[in-house]
Amino acid sequence: MTTAVVLPSRDTPATGALLIVGIVLATLTEAIASTVLSLGRGDIIGDTYATPDEFAWLDVGYTACKLIGFMAAPWLMTRINPRSLIIGSTLVMGTACGIAAITARLDLLVTLRIIQGLSGGILLVAGQAIIFLAYPRSHQPILQALFAMGSVVAPATIAPALQGWLLDTHSWTWIFFSVVPLAAGAAGLLLVADSPTLATAMRRPFDWIGIALISVTLFCFTYVFSQGSRWDWLEEPRILWLTVIGVATLLAFLGQQAMAKGRGLLDFTPFRSDDFSFAFIVSFVAGAALFGSAFLIPSFAVSVLAFTPTDAGQLLLPSGALFVGALLIAAFLIQVRRVPPFATVPFGILLIMVAMWMLSGSTSESGADDMMAAILLRGLGLGFLFLSITMIAFGNLNSHNLASGIGLFNTGRQLGGLMGVAWLQTLIEHNVVGNVAVLGAHVTAGVPAVSERLTTTTAMLAARGMDAAAASRAAMALLGRVVTGQSTVIAFDTAFNAVALLFVAAAPVLIATKIGLSRYAKSHAARSPGAVVLKPRLQVERGLDESPLQAIPLNSGSRIKAPSRSMTEAGLVESA
Repeated sequence: MTTAVVLPSRDTPATGALLIVGIVLATLTEAIASTVLSLGRGDIIGDTYATPDEFAWLDVGYTACKLIGFMAAPWLMTRINPRSLIIGSTLVMGTACGIAAITARLDLLVTLRIIQGLSGGILLVAGQAIIFLAYPRSHQPILQALFAMGSVVAPATIAPALQGWLLDTHSWTWIFFSVVPLAAGAAGLLLVADSPTLATAMRRPFDWIGIALISVTLFCFTYVFSQGSRWDWLEEPRILWLTVIGVATLLAFLGQQAMAKGRGLLDFTPFRSDDFSFAFIVSFVAGAALFGSAFLIPSFAVSVLAFTPTDAGQLLLPSGALFVGALLIAAFLIQVRRVPPFATVPFGILLIMVAMWMLSGSTSESGADDMMAAILLRGLGLGFLFLSITMIAFGNLNSHNLASGIGLFNTGRQLGGLMGVAWLQTLIEHNVVGNVAVLGAHVTAGVPAVSERLTTTTAMLAARGMDAAAASRAAMALLGRVVTGQSTVIAFDTAFNAVALLFVAAAPVLIATKIGLSRYAKSHAARSPGAVVLKPRLQVERGLDESPLQAIPLNSGSRIKAPSRSMTEAGLVESA
């Protein structure tokens, strides 16, 4: 297992700030590239002459390779300096986006999206790991809040607003063009930033079998979750077979990793921490809430309220300010007031539930002002939730398994988002069909209100020059559109409620999981009494949890090595 300890320079704080700014700008390139299809789908289909099935590969290729990047990044960090790795990934992202902006060839765009996804996954893991390794644990809340502004806030709020404006005023190619200067700026800042010193130990060989198995798994699951609702899920043989293949390769991958005995693709030691295990499970629910609500709100605005892409993108923009504010408040409470990260999780969940419940009362006559209060509450809740989960997940990890933990956590959040969006899409489609059937059964010619509506509409159309028969058919078609529109509104309101109820259903499971993991950890510790716990000197003197605790069994024959001053100041202890 490779041991990586980063020792930052304390003499050049300015270059340390450049490192953080460069990493945040690098995450912004991934934020823009990852959300480009959310609003630009129709424009890109029109320019590339792609069918829906062909276009789907632009999304599937990006997402699947992003997940593969999460998995491969920890190993790459053992062979390549993390700063060089993030610089290279950022430049690759910028180059791929620049080429995508000047081509309309679908096959080339699919290839470029695959490259973008892979580089995006790598730079997210490497960037967050550098921040954790290069700075003391006591500073992590505010630093992780800054990182979340680029990795979570930007794709959820800022990127849709930018893309909507570019679509309405220019074209979808400008979305890709906007990534190029960001990538160049990020790479430039990282090049001049303070370069941490990296100490490495034994390296692992690359696990080609493991990466092949997990790649097949992730491609299968990504396609199933993103396209399953279009094909009625397991009713379509293609979806059924991809599901079977994905499950089979996942089981084969887990078995192969178990037989590798620590020399496989992934390091599963983060799961020895009950906090990480709990946060990993929560990441699925949090991902479903983040990606699901980010899918519902713009979709409702565009399909029901007939918003333009600019208006739909700007609808989420104000919540970004509260999202950032909540991140900073949570960082202040955790870092300065020493509030446990768990304390803000219920508050964040409650705010998201209230926001989704408020949005469930939207109608076809709703506007941005009617939805704004709920959208702002959503941003506030997400800010309190995501920073706390991050600190819970990585607070007890060390330099050995930190990168692996970040990759696994991000994978869980992304898969949770895919499952959440797939679930909401299916729920909306089924509810629209059911609502049309129910409403249509009550909209018949024998109902006085219906007859009056048809008569009035027919007379209005006839007065504008249509003959009586055509006017009657047009009035019936218009009434059908009204029924379908109302059915869609009810379906979206049901979906908003479903996101709120997701937490109601998940909360008891999460609480029971946390209690079970804590009891297991205590019983495991009780069965291993012969251990001494090392703490960094600053932690002993100040009572700060600046680094994860490391236990060394007394009967293991290991020598206990005192940490050097520089390593103690960095809040990191390397195993003896």
